[in-house]
Formats: sequence, C-alpha cells, structure tokens
Amino acid sequence: MSKAAELANLIGNINAGGGGVNRNVIINGAMNVSQRGTSSTGLGGNADSYHTIDRFKLGVEGTTAGRLTMTQDSSAPSGFANSLKLACTTADTSIGAAELMVLAHIIEGQNLQSFAKGTSDAKPFAVSFYVKGNASATYVCELFDGDNTRHVCSTFSVTTDWTRVEITFPADTTGAFDNDNAASLYLQIFLHAGSNFSSGTLPATWASKTNANRAAGGSSFFDSTDRTFFITGVQLEVGQNATEFEHEPFETTLIKCKRYFERINSLSSSSSILGVGFQYNNDPQSIYQSRFSEKRTTPSLAVSNVSHLQRIRAGTSSVNSDLSSISFNGTSKIGTLHDVTSQSNNLGDGCYLRFQSTDGTLDYDAEL
Repeated sequence: MSKAAELANLIGNINAGGGGVNRNVIINGAMNVSQRGTSSTGLGGNADSYHTIDRFKLGVEGTTAGRLTMTQDSSAPSGFANSLKLACTTADTSIGAAELMVLAHIIEGQNLQSFAKGTSDAKPFAVSFYVKGNASATYVCELFDGDNTRHVCSTFSVTTDWTRVEITFPADTTGAFDNDNAASLYLQIFLHAGSNFSSGTLPATWASKTNANRAAGGSSFFDSTDRTFFITGVQLEVGQNATEFEHEPFETTLIKCKRYFERINSLSSSSSILGVGFQYNNDPQSIYQSRFSEKRTTPSLAVSNVSHLQRIRAGTSSVNSDLSSISFNGTSKIGTLHDVTSQSNNLGDGCYLRFQSTDGTLDYDAEL
C-alpha cells in the first residue's frame, strides 16, 4: 500500500471514529511473544488451549483425528520477524459433523468500547493479517460477540506467497459489549469444520449466531499432511479501511501478554530465587512471590520442577530440602503467598525457594 493510500485510509478511519496510535486491539499480533515455548506437537483432538504464541488459542470441538504442530516461525513478510505456523502431521479426510478447529484471539469488553457496538454511533470493524500456506486454500474469519451471541463472517484466500488479507465488517447497532475484563469478542479463523458448522450460508452482516453458517465455504486444514498455514500481522481496529500494521516495542507487548499469562523460569541457573519466607508454628513455610505482573484476574498456578527449598538454620549451616507441596495462599491479581511444605520442618527457620533444575517453571494463568 502506498503512503498516499495509507494516509487516505487513516483519514477515513479517523472520520469513522478510529485511527491514531493504540488503534490495534489485538495483543501480540506480530507473533513476537511466546512464553510457553516455540513449538508444540501432537495438537488436534484435545488441544483446546494456548500452546505456543501468547494470546492465540487453538480451539477444538468434536473428536477430530487430525493432528498438527504449532510453532513460532521465522518465516514472515517484510517488516516482521515472526509468524505462527501450523503444520498438519496427521490428516483427517473423514470429517465428522461435530468437528471444529479454530485459531482464536479473545478480547476483553473494556478494550472494545471504541467500536460503540450496540449504539446508533456503532463503528465498522477493520480486520487485517498476513497469511501464506503450502497451496491455495480458503478459510473463514469470524467476529463472534459472546456477550450478545451474534456474529459476522467472511472467507479469505491463502496462497503460497505472503499476502495481506483486509476485511471490513459492518457496524452493529444491536448488542453492546460489556465494559469489563471478561471475554466479549472472539476473532476466529476457522481451519476445519464439519457440517454442523459449514452447511449453511456465511452471515455477511451481523446476525444472531447460527452454528451451521459459521464456516460455510471453508477448506479443511487437515486435508493433507502437506498442509501448512502461516499467519502474522493480525490487526483489528475501528474503521472502514485497514491501516498499516501498528508495530510496538517488544517490552510493551510482553507486559500486555503477562496480564493473561506469565511463566517464571530458572533461565540458565537452577539457583534462581523465587521468594523468601520462614517456618511459622507447624504450618508450611509462607513464601512470597515478588516477580508477579498484575493479572486480568486472580490466576491459577501450574508448577514444574520447583523441588528445592534452601533452609537457613540459626547457628548452623544452610541445607537443601525437597518440597512435598507448593500451593497458593492469599492470591490476588498482583501477588501471592505460596504455602511451601518441605520434607523436614524446623520452627523459626528462615528459607528461600529456588528451582531444582534449569527447566523449572511457575505458570500464572489468567487467560480468557
């Protein structure tokens, strides 16, 4: 797109109520942050979760036989360093009626108020992203309003070259987004769908959700083990026309991602300190976790390889002891006390918690 055309689009979007900085409501659209890791294999039948790149969820319904690998890939169009890649490893050419797989980005209602949805001043939705694959294919992009059970859809084409898809979805004067931190809008790419989701007609304008209409006319990603799908530069903004992708500093994107999920790991040293505490009566040591970004809501905890407690005894040398348990106590959006129980307790001992190995992790999850 020429600079003149970009300026014209930006002016048009400003007139439509958008434009300017911070216009992209998608987080991590350039696929730069991948806290959970850069590759996950064997996904498909029970892969309804976040696996690699932050804020992009693989959603699965039904029992599909297809399997794929999801990676953060270095193949990307000019101006980008990363993409999200899906590669089919097991085909599924016998599609059950209830099968469904989508790539989804879920957005809080309080981040969508500029669209004025459900009012007489409602604004259009401009969606854009870059895609490529191993061969030509057709997929479906859907905006699903979970607050009001409404949706609008459009097909788009994938070729073997990086191309930018630009879709304008109309304004919707019916059904306002809730102004809270819960899930309101789902931007979804339908990659595989049975007849329960594909036997109808795509809604080109906003309508009450009808499952049969959601993926009509789309290809199946699982049609061949040669199938690949790459995507990056995902943007959703107010306006009639898509504008140039809004890049932001990596640290800004990382902080946004940590609102939903944060992995604290041992990096290159198994001596990484997680928190300090002491033995109180006969209760577990209470360890305060200080490295904790504010979350969207109170997070859940998953622990991997956090099995050593360094104990500091009065008048004696420090010792290591294995942990028998670690759990939350008094968790909030901004921090937590961990109840940590060691194999041998000594009243009054000071202690600090550290990782047992270099692959130890604490995962704090507040995802939508």
